[in-house]
Amino acid sequence: MESMYLAILVGTVLVLAAAFSSLLAYRFGTPLLLIFLGIGLIAGVDGLGIDFDNAPVAYFVGSIALAVILFDSGFGTSLQSFRNAAAPALTLATAGVVLTTLLFGSAAHLVLGLPWLESMLLGAIVGSTDAAAVFFLLRIGGISIRDKVRSTLEIESGSNDPMAVFLTITLVEIIASGTGIEEFGMQVLVRFLMQLVIGLGAGYLGGMAIVGLANRLKLERGLTPIFVIALAMLVFSLTGAVGGSGFLAAYVAGLYAGNRQVRAAPSIRRFQDGMSWLAQILMFLVLGLLATPSQFGAIALPAIALGLFLIFVARPLAVWICLAPFRFRPEETAFVSWVGLRGAVSILLAIVPFIGQIGNGMLFFNTAFIIVMISLLVQGWTINPLARRLGLVVPPRMGAVEKLELELPGSASHELLVYRVVENSPIVSGERMPRWARPSLVIRDGKSMRYQYAGRLRPNDYVYLFVPSRYPQLLDRLFAQPNPVTSDDAEFFGVFTVDPLRPASELAASYGFTLEEPEASLTIDELMRNRLGGRADYADRIVIGPVELIVRDIDEDGRVIAAGLSLEPDANRPAIPAFLNLRELLAYALRRLRAWRERRKSGTDKDEKKGADPTA
Repeated sequence: MESMYLAILVGTVLVLAAAFSSLLAYRFGTPLLLIFLGIGLIAGVDGLGIDFDNAPVAYFVGSIALAVILFDSGFGTSLQSFRNAAAPALTLATAGVVLTTLLFGSAAHLVLGLPWLESMLLGAIVGSTDAAAVFFLLRIGGISIRDKVRSTLEIESGSNDPMAVFLTITLVEIIASGTGIEEFGMQVLVRFLMQLVIGLGAGYLGGMAIVGLANRLKLERGLTPIFVIALAMLVFSLTGAVGGSGFLAAYVAGLYAGNRQVRAAPSIRRFQDGMSWLAQILMFLVLGLLATPSQFGAIALPAIALGLFLIFVARPLAVWICLAPFRFRPEETAFVSWVGLRGAVSILLAIVPFIGQIGNGMLFFNTAFIIVMISLLVQGWTINPLARRLGLVVPPRMGAVEKLELELPGSASHELLVYRVVENSPIVSGERMPRWARPSLVIRDGKSMRYQYAGRLRPNDYVYLFVPSRYPQLLDRLFAQPNPVTSDDAEFFGVFTVDPLRPASELAASYGFTLEEPEASLTIDELMRNRLGGRADYADRIVIGPVELIVRDIDEDGRVIAAGLSLEPDANRPAIPAFLNLRELLAYALRRLRAWRERRKSGTDKDEKKGADPTA
């Protein structure tokens, strides 16, 4: 009985130490996952003396933790980011892993003198980037990277583990059989396609099931996040049991569920954030405990050489080849190649040769462990300065101080935002508040007051607002960014201008939706005012079919005299709106060109100064 309490005490102290170490990581810029790994090493057999050598248990714990991390990674990836970066990221996640395996395996054959199959096995073990390490450094690392580069790295790290797992397990089976790769032949390809297809299909269907069940079953709010993560583990385990890639299924299920309306979504996100941190801590601690640092000396020099080869040769070559068709700029490709951090996944896969009873099992594990340490030390500490050096850091969008998503009765979907008013921001300069924003409270000098009695907002005021969940990014422009909101601002006022006096039926015909009478006979102005309760106001927005109409300006009677149009994110966007005439198209092009020139002249668009395509 006492041993049980002692085990709980030791485990709790290790987790608390890992959590407390995050304060040091944030203060000194240390890669946090390296600290987790280090705590496991210190507590292990060569440190405090905890003797843990159960490889199957470590693999079991690590696999569950990795599934949790991948589901959360997919859940936190927006569909828009996935669409923008899917092609290059998935190329890196498949062909990139294979190329890295081949290049690294060739070097391992020369440096370590291993047979070719075992060299390729070591290459497969370290062939994938680590989702936990990449997501931590990019999302919590204190810098903002260009969307295309960040999305490519995040999607690659979340989706390349299945390929590394497949290659590792397949090579272990081939080596264990002693028959050579010729005997497997087409069987390897069939198994890969089977894992891919089953994993994708099970992940998609599993995501649908998670969304459907979470929305239909009226569980207690506190139980819903637990129910969702349990369903994710069910998808992971069932997929693996029927021969598919459970890791791929977990990621796809998270990607699907995270981009749908799910009951108690705010609670689910907060719960999964905590679960993901716990999974990372446990995985790194267990793998650190499994290692025996006293054995590293025998393999240290060749392992360090291979680690540097992976960082400076194998990863960059694989990335340059994979990204060549996708028009990445040289500095973007260089950064993607550098952020190829290896982490717990590589150490986890290094356990597979033990389980498969392959010779040189300790060699694989120790080499992979040292390579991970080298990667976290060299790359983890240099990502921020390199991003700044390459000009890939963009100014952070200063948004709300706090955001609370609300689930209100009925179909309403609003968020409660808290903004700190920034000096010289548009709202301080007199920009009007959109009607769809509902300011309810102002905190000024520690005193609270109702918005209507606060007068003109002042710098450092805190403003509490209720807004529809699809509009917060527009308020960022008013409260935080010092750039003025102009009539050329496509994000705020829409991509195109439309004539409010044109028939609404032309709009419907152009974008393939139907208007019922009497709206079909109205003008666009009348249609907008009809849906806005009879009077339009500045920045009002209404959704009709696949388009969103925005009020740019009104007259004294509340009639719309200038309107903008944006397309809904999921709409199939026509190349040119049919109801726009040539004059309107030319005017739009001139406005965009003039806005770009003004931004370039003022120096606010640093990317374009460095040669970026201004139309990108």
